[in-house]
Amino acid sequence: MFSIFRDHILREKKTFQAMLRLYCRAHHQAAGPLCDDCMELLRQAWQRLDHCRYQQDKPPCGRCPSNCYHPAIRSRIRQVMAFSGPRMLLRHPLLALLHLLDKWRNKAF
Repeated sequence: MFSIFRDHILREKKTFQAMLRLYCRAHHQAAGPLCDDCMELLRQAWQRLDHCRYQQDKPPCGRCPSNCYHPAIRSRIRQVMAFSGPRMLLRHPLLALLHLLDKWRNKAF
């Protein structure tokens, strides 16, 4: 649990996975594990995070000077985040707060 406070990449992975679960449950009726499309999106996102050139100093993806994602994938990620972002405050308040603090911390990027 406490590793999410130290490891920025791990925290981003957990946050996006939680967002994707909320999205998949609402849009694809996947009550258990993620549907195949969402699982593929999660795999791609985690792969990009693992290979991020900034690693622990990475800015939020929306402010990053590097475009790691293909435009179609970026659009899908934006849809997930737009839907799940407000719901994260109720379902996963700690991850949501840490995500907001990360965005605020990296305003200079």
